Amino acid sequence: MKPDFREYIQNHVVLADGALGSYLFERGVKRGRNLDLLNVQARDVVFSAHEEYIRAGSQLIETNTFGAGRFKLREAGAGEQVFAVNCAGAEIACKAAGHQVYVAGSVGPSGISFPLDEEDITLEDIRGSFREQMRGLVAGGVDVLIIETFSNLDEILLAIAVAKEVAPGLPVISQMVFPARATTVRGDDALTCAREMQAAGADVVGTNCGRGIDAMVLAIEKMSPLAGEGIPLSAFPNAGMPEMVGHRMIYPAQPGYMAIRAREMIRKGVHLIGGCCGTTPAHVQEFRSALRIKPVRIRGTQVEVSGAADEEIVGESRVGGFLTGLAAGHLPIIAELDPPTHLDVAPVLRGAGKLAEAGVDAISLGENPLAILRAGNLGVASLIRQQIGVQTIIHQTGRDLNALGLQSRMMEAHLLGIEAVLAVSGDSAAGTDQPGVSGVFDLRSNGLIRMLDGLNRGVNMAGRSVKEQTNFSIGAAFSFRPSNPGLQISRLEKKAALGARYAMTQPLFSRAEVEQMMERVAHVDILMFPGIFPLISSRNAEFLHNEVPGISVPEDLRKKLAGFDKVADQRKVALDYTARLIEDISSFVDGLYLISPLNKWDIVVDFVLQVREAGWKGSGRAKTSATA
Repeated sequence: MKPDFREYIQNHVVLADGALGSYLFERGVKRGRNLDLLNVQARDVVFSAHEEYIRAGSQLIETNTFGAGRFKLREAGAGEQVFAVNCAGAEIACKAAGHQVYVAGSVGPSGISFPLDEEDITLEDIRGSFREQMRGLVAGGVDVLIIETFSNLDEILLAIAVAKEVAPGLPVISQMVFPARATTVRGDDALTCAREMQAAGADVVGTNCGRGIDAMVLAIEKMSPLAGEGIPLSAFPNAGMPEMVGHRMIYPAQPGYMAIRAREMIRKGVHLIGGCCGTTPAHVQEFRSALRIKPVRIRGTQVEVSGAADEEIVGESRVGGFLTGLAAGHLPIIAELDPPTHLDVAPVLRGAGKLAEAGVDAISLGENPLAILRAGNLGVASLIRQQIGVQTIIHQTGRDLNALGLQSRMMEAHLLGIEAVLAVSGDSAAGTDQPGVSGVFDLRSNGLIRMLDGLNRGVNMAGRSVKEQTNFSIGAAFSFRPSNPGLQISRLEKKAALGARYAMTQPLFSRAEVEQMMERVAHVDILMFPGIFPLISSRNAEFLHNEVPGISVPEDLRKKLAGFDKVADQRKVALDYTARLIEDISSFVDGLYLISPLNKWDIVVDFVLQVREAGWKGSGRAKTSATA
């Protein structure tokens, strides 16, 4: 009969198992296979791995359910099997454990970025995913719930709350990842996180995974005051920093070395010790030797941790250089050019120069639109700033870079004098013209806006100071669909709340649509730049209407263009239509976003001159907002 877990761990060090996922791969499971589904597809394989850890000395084993939440299983085509997969995982582990070894039901992060960037996913959806998974684990007979490898404090507190709701009688082990300086990637320190987790109902608090053993020892040092208050700590280190050798991930830390470091952490108050990525039954055997050392109980000591984060310089968010630089008394104009698909940027620079002479306020540059390779927009924007002097707006997608690269690129943009960014998720990589390309999407549009707003306040995504504040005018994309505008407007409201100051829309082709849009978003504190796309042919109009999502060209205009055989006649009709549209809306819009068709900047130059010669001033909100 197993002793009561809460009572036993107060006075004993409990030896847990090591990595299950990497060990299953080492035992021959094909890489890329969903490991959680092995619970219903290959029960004997999972059972055998549990048995090996028990033979090595594990007193607590974890279920093979780390990624068995709704969102991750949905990606594997098994979203409806959450309860069954978790229940089966618990039953397999309980069968292997018998009456002596504790079974901990493993629950990993939901797989949804926190703070929530997915517009269609709510906190209740996340709560429901955790609830479904934990109910399966409880039904399968686990002794404990272990909530592990979380990097966001809000998400793990949500998971703990669900655990206390689903299984109020079960102990909860709660572990976060502290990759450096005993802080999460968002800058929350280990002791603060540990206290929050314990206050939320966790019985054991600690850390797992991360960037190797040294970082974990530092995090345990930071949390050790809790041990002096009688709160057991846990530590599940990786076997060092991994290295890719061939097609295998190799972890360098040997079992003997890890056992020595485990001994250190036990002395600092760890009562639950196990292993994470790269650890095996051999590591557990070595840990078993370390457990012969009686743990030292810490009595209220305070631990100083070296290497604390730099002093933060956090200021107010900024309107940004593009918007604050707008001249009073005229209608702001953004003109879009695409960087070339080659290295000859001279035509783009020439077009930017002509547009600047005509009176545009900024040149907008896409980032590999439609996932077609083009020269980098940051480099082109920098050349335009240096050689022509006009403001530039770089489109930044979440498709091509991870969160580390995105932050680095935005810091680089600041150093190059860029003062405006349009944050967009980015087109799918499925239509790319380059081999082997896949989308990253660490951050989507909302996450990018949040990241840019943080840099404008002087901090990175980890909450650490970057020593200066960037000066970006943060823009958002907006697709207005008159038939069903509610969803898009709610998304715009969220983007404005996150820090977006202006919005550039998909092309619109009627005064009625533009007027309706301006009325429907009047309550949102954001400047609206409706997209104006000068059509150049009937074929061009049909392509946009039928093949580009979010663009609708009025049927009467398409029929009118189709009535002319010659492309030149079609173009004249289309450009006259665009000129009238600009005149019709220029008294009430905040600005214009003129898109060069097929990079034919000379067409846009004519419309810029039309606006400037007429002296249209627009709504006047742009300068008011910029100085607010």
